[in-house]
Amino acid sequence: MEKEILEKALAWVQNSSIDTESRQEIDKLIQENKEDELVSRFYKTLEFGTAGMRGKLGAGLNRFNVPLVRQASQGLANYIHSQTNKDTPPSIAIAHDNRLFSDVFTREAACVFAGNGIKTYLFPSLHTTPVLSFAVRTLRTTAGVVITASHNPPEYNGYKVYWSDGAQITHPHDEGIMQCIQTINDHSRIKQMPYQEALGKEWIDIIFETLDQKYYSLVEQICIGNPEKNRDLGLVYTPLHGTGIVPVREIFRRRHFDQFSTVKEQEEPDGHFPTVSSPNPENPSALALAQQTAASTDSLILATDPDSDRIGAMVRHQGAWIALNGNQIGELLLNYYLNTMQKMNQLPKDGYVVSTIVTSELVRKMTESYGLIYHETLTGFKNIAQIIREQEIKQNGTFFFGMEEAHGYMFSDFVRDKDGISASVIFAEMAAELKHQGKTPLDYLDEIHQIYGFHEDSQINHVLEGQAGAQQIQKIMEQLRKAPPQSIGNHDVKILKDYQTNKVINSQNGKVIGKMGLGNSNVLAFDMEDGSRITARPSGTEPKIKFYFNLCGSSKTALIEARQHYEQSFMEIIHQL
Repeated sequence: MEKEILEKALAWVQNSSIDTESRQEIDKLIQENKEDELVSRFYKTLEFGTAGMRGKLGAGLNRFNVPLVRQASQGLANYIHSQTNKDTPPSIAIAHDNRLFSDVFTREAACVFAGNGIKTYLFPSLHTTPVLSFAVRTLRTTAGVVITASHNPPEYNGYKVYWSDGAQITHPHDEGIMQCIQTINDHSRIKQMPYQEALGKEWIDIIFETLDQKYYSLVEQICIGNPEKNRDLGLVYTPLHGTGIVPVREIFRRRHFDQFSTVKEQEEPDGHFPTVSSPNPENPSALALAQQTAASTDSLILATDPDSDRIGAMVRHQGAWIALNGNQIGELLLNYYLNTMQKMNQLPKDGYVVSTIVTSELVRKMTESYGLIYHETLTGFKNIAQIIREQEIKQNGTFFFGMEEAHGYMFSDFVRDKDGISASVIFAEMAAELKHQGKTPLDYLDEIHQIYGFHEDSQINHVLEGQAGAQQIQKIMEQLRKAPPQSIGNHDVKILKDYQTNKVINSQNGKVIGKMGLGNSNVLAFDMEDGSRITARPSGTEPKIKFYFNLCGSSKTALIEARQHYEQSFMEIIHQL
């Protein structure tokens, strides 16, 4: 066994400040000489990615556990104090979803914040990520935390940090918090206050239900459908055992969706997610029970992930259930909102839309055709929120819509993050309006393509776990930079965009022809001669590398052929690496 790994493992076992159960778990692995497992748990320490800190449950530096939550909370507490003064006493709001031990981790974090003299607001029960963002903005806390691993498998949990504007942390806060966390080497110096004592001394307060009611009212205000038409839409909703059932049911009741039904087997929050292999609404397989539940009169299936910031959708079209990808859902939502707001004469003249570098170019085309400004940013909704923050400071424009291809959408900044609750109800109102016109969302998407050109978007994910997987992902990116392909299939690569160096490179002669200025990220994009784009990006929160295919063409048939061709050709290049 590697000496460094064994030393880290023994230090964990011998640390009396770490809970007994966690120490015994590692000691057992040492005694049984489980080298591969120990390497996986200690070869690195969990770090902040695009959505905070996320990892598999278990003892060790590279696992999500009570000692890590305490350490992260102490580091965050130290950073919060460095950013506040006597005139602005520090405070924080914390929410958690239904994942395993989320309630335990929430209480542990709250006790650390209370022990550090930070006023802490807790929800009385599990709550969604969008409502946490809303709570931070409404209560005007210094920061916020959600204990969640979003749509990851059951063995994961995580710690997502928000700043005072209700958005996920960005530079310089992310680096500042991480530096503070890294200085917490002695767990015995972590300050904690017993939970009941903190309640009694009012360092911990429970958030009243009135905050939920305010959120519901604001969601209603951004709905633009006709409640009478909503009554005629048959739809099935599933929270996938997560947090969405209470808020989604309430919003759909308020908007008069009389034919709203749920998947009973998936209503109750359950961190084991017993009916799905993974609670990810992006995967059609997660909606299999919803299809079985749907009546013949139902024409829409909606799902939210465990913390309810993302949605998935299936529509009945020509008698069959068709799953929509994240780009398609966003394109439909955006065009519906643009078109309806224009008809209502409520389209802001200085409005702007924000999306990411791996989102379909169709979003840009639609935005600009309505006279709105389009902003592009790096992946992760925190970067979309960063654009909004910058525009606020400049007093430059009115935020209209934000989206990322990973099934995240935002219509108004009373929540400063993607919001699966509002996206679900607005998508349903769009479907109700289309049904009234004798159309389906796929008919509507085809109309959009007739105007702006045909677009096809897909994604291939390579899961590569552990230290060896991380090294393999790094090698793939290094080789793509060192010897980028000049052609993919039968098409030349026109431009290479390296978001790590922010250079725009002529792929045919290797010359730098421009700069992007979006910040640094380990992403490579290949702009093709036919207007398509292929992007390689390691995930910031999961052990995988993602390949995005954003294609455009003259017809739907041509695009299907192009997609197969591009995917096969590019993956052959990757396998050779």
